[in-house]
Order: sequence, then C-alpha cells, then structure tokens
Amino acid sequence: MSPPEDNSQFHYGMNRKPKICFFLQRSYAFTGHALAVWLQEKYGVTEFCSYTGVRRMHEFLKSQKDILYTELLLDEDVHNRYKNEKLDLSYLRALEKEYGIPNLWPYLTVDREIMSNQAAREYPYNTPRYTHDEMLRILQVTAKAVIDFLDREKPDVAVFSVIGAVPSLLLYHIAKKRGIRIAHILTVSLKDRFAVSERYDVFTDAEKIFAQNLANNRKGRYYDEAKKVVRHFRETPHPYDPKRSAAGQPIHRGKQLRFLWPANFLRSLRWFVKMLYLYMTGNAREDYTTVSPWNYAKDHTKRKLRNLVGVSDLYDTYLPNEPHAFFALGYEPEMSLSLLAPFADQLYLIRQTARSLPVGWKLYVKEHPEMVPYRPRSYYKELKKIPNVRLMSPSIDGTTLAANANLIVTVTGSAAWEGVLLGKPSIVFGNRFFNILSMVKKCAEIENLPYLVKEQIEDFHYNEEELLQFIAAILEDSASLKFIELWEQEYDSVKKKEGLEPLADLIAKKIGLAATSAS
Repeated sequence: MSPPEDNSQFHYGMNRKPKICFFLQRSYAFTGHALAVWLQEKYGVTEFCSYTGVRRMHEFLKSQKDILYTELLLDEDVHNRYKNEKLDLSYLRALEKEYGIPNLWPYLTVDREIMSNQAAREYPYNTPRYTHDEMLRILQVTAKAVIDFLDREKPDVAVFSVIGAVPSLLLYHIAKKRGIRIAHILTVSLKDRFAVSERYDVFTDAEKIFAQNLANNRKGRYYDEAKKVVRHFRETPHPYDPKRSAAGQPIHRGKQLRFLWPANFLRSLRWFVKMLYLYMTGNAREDYTTVSPWNYAKDHTKRKLRNLVGVSDLYDTYLPNEPHAFFALGYEPEMSLSLLAPFADQLYLIRQTARSLPVGWKLYVKEHPEMVPYRPRSYYKELKKIPNVRLMSPSIDGTTLAANANLIVTVTGSAAWEGVLLGKPSIVFGNRFFNILSMVKKCAEIENLPYLVKEQIEDFHYNEEELLQFIAAILEDSASLKFIELWEQEYDSVKKKEGLEPLADLIAKKIGLAATSAS
C-alpha cells in the first residue's frame, strides 16, 4: 500500500539535516526538549531553536547540556516590549494584509492571558488587564519578534503541541506562509494515540490515506484493528482520557472539600508558602504569566466557597427514554473553543439548540468534568431558565448520555466523536478532525441549525464502512504512547524521554528523517 505522502520530497540540501524550531510553552518545555534530544540522538539533527513561554522553562533550556539551541527567544521578554512600543497602525495594517485570518483579531482572541487575564487569574474571572491600544501594541511587538526570529534562525520545521496564544498562532501562520514545514502534535481521541499534522484542526496525512482507500475501494492496513476499536468501545464505552472523565475529577462536593482534611490542608499551606517564597525571591514576579500568591489565594477561596454551596440541587432527573438531544459543555477558556470555534458562546448555542428541537423534545446539558469545581452557580441558573433544558449531574458518564441520546450536539467536544463511534447523529459548531465524516454535520450559520437538527433526526445515514476506514487511517498515521501523562505527570527525565520515542519517530517520519546508523 502506498503511503499518503512521499516524505523524501522534503530535501534540506546535500547531506544536511533540517533545522527544527520548537514552540515550548509552559511545562511542555521539558517534554518538547526530550523530543528534540531524540531527534538529535536517533536522527542526527544538530540545529534547534526555540520560542519559549515562561522564564523558568527558559532558564532550564539555557542551563541544560543536551542540546545547544542556536537561539532561545523568551515570550515574557518579548511581551514586555509593548510598554515602550509606539502603536504603528500602518505596520499592523500591512501585517493584516499579509497574515490576517482575515484580520488580526484571531491572534488576540485565542489568548486567554490577553483576553481574560487567565491563567494568572482563575475562571470565571474574565476581565482583560489590557486596553485595546495595549493589546494592539502586544500584537505588534510579538509579530516583529516572531518575524525577526524566523529571519535570523531560518528553520526548516516548526513543531507545536498547542496553539493557544498570540506568539504560537503568529509563529504557526507566518511559518506556514513562508513554506516552513509544520509538525503539530494532536490528540486523536482514541486511547493513547497521537498524531502529527501540518494543521491544528485536522489530521492531514490520515485524511489522505482515508481518501485514497475510499477512492480505490480498498481496506486500510489497520482495518481489522479499527473494527476491534469500535467493537471494544461499544461493549464498554469509555472516554479516551480517563483522568478527564467524571470518575477522574472532583465532581462531588465531598471531593471538592477534601482540602479541609488536616493532612490536605497542611499540604496546601506548605504549597502556598513555597509559592509565596518563590514569588518574593524569584526573578519572574513582573512576568505577565506569573500567578500572584494573593490572587491565587483569593480565587481559590472563592472557588471553595462556591463548592461549599454547590449546585447539586439544580440537577434534573435523568430520563433516558424520553426524546432528547445531548449537549456536552466544553472546558473554557481553552483552545478547543478559542481556536477551533472562536465565535462560539456556549450559553447562546445551548439556547439556540433548545429552540431547534422538535416539539416535546428536551435538551440534556452536562458539564465538562474538569469545569465542575469552577463554573459558578449563576451559569447553571441561567441555563435552567430555558424551558426545555434539563441539567444533568456530572456523575452521569458522558458516554452513557451519548448512548441514550437521539442526537448529540457540542461545540468541539469529544462527545460528538463518541456519538459517531456509537452510531449516533452529531452536530458540532467548530472545526474537528471528525468533521470529514458524512455522519457529522457542522453548523456554520446559526439560522441553519433547526434544519440540520431535522436532517440529522429524520434523514440520518450511518456509514460503518466510512467510520472503519477513517479509524484505520488514523491508526496507520499515529503513534501509541501516554503523551499526556508523560507531559503532565512524569517527572523522571529518563522515563519521560523513553516514553516519548514513538512520538519522536513519528515526527521524524513526517519531516523525512531516517535514523542514523549509529542509533
């Protein structure tokens, strides 16, 4: 079977390996650096540069001895330049003409630090710390820095894991327009599978494999494995990431208040004292991403008081046999909304979805498990004002709700993908990898929503073969590893690096690298 793309076409010159630029945001810097080490040791890459997010990670990268980065550009230093920058609208207009999508606002709205002052503050805090003029100056200095950085370093490849801020989105689009190869690590929404794509919203090579196999009426290399994946999911429905499921999150008031237990309270107190010490003695106090201990204490106290009151009295009875659609709320603010569905207001979309259902139908709304401790009671009370909306307890597993729903609606959530695996009609409002399937409908214009709902309910055509071919293509074009655990929970650098080898191999394959004879 022919591959989706001949990566040998990516020539970097006679006997020359590509120069690779990593965007290393926050704690991902440790993981991204480990991937760079693999590419150096196993594939002979010698030139790396990086745009780094926070000062602590920047200092780690400067002090490590594994790789000599030709340049490490720190976003905190770039950001601070706006204070002395004069707004140049002619420059911004030229930037908009060259790199607008189609204007410059998406570069700002994707950034929760800029738009909502998060994560320096905690949801539901939503007040920008910057004026419009200051935001434009931040965009201006960041664009200049990214363009100058690419001019100096001239990378052949840019590697991303998340795009959710001004510098990462600028780097992505500017690099792409310059012909720099993009390698974006993406979650596949199948257990422990991760892809590397040229885009942040689709699996570029998996789509090519999928299209070729359908066009030639042939089964993919992993077709039988795809059948096992679907069969296993239907026999025991489960979220692709158990730690982000209802069972893995503090969705009940008892769990949320465990901090009051003496041992937990002392642990929290020690953490706060350490945080305060580092804040007072460190060199990152003035950095815009640094969390103030005082704001940390204030926001956490407010959240714990909200949790003490709780929202369990607002939950409705689950009646799986009544005609209903299931709307899965998404985590916010997060790139799944700000990048993949930038105009989505979940409360507004729930209201419009409820109004689009057939007579007698209910809309069952369930909170994202990770949002349960954060979402304020007032949000749910607003939801409850919608006559045919029923608020479900987060203790009910999302796959259970998906299995019993007549229709699944979400902005970009994995509930729609789970619905497809279960043979259910789904509607989304954002850009997701599974939108390529005929069984999924994207609502791009809200006035079309009632007609899409009607179509999905009355004229839904489930295509098992299409689903199996798509999953087979994904399995063929992805790596198997516990990437999220390695990123967020593995602190042993040796174990982290060992676990990342399959992903490093996939990145190497995507950019046309062969292992050196010595590896």
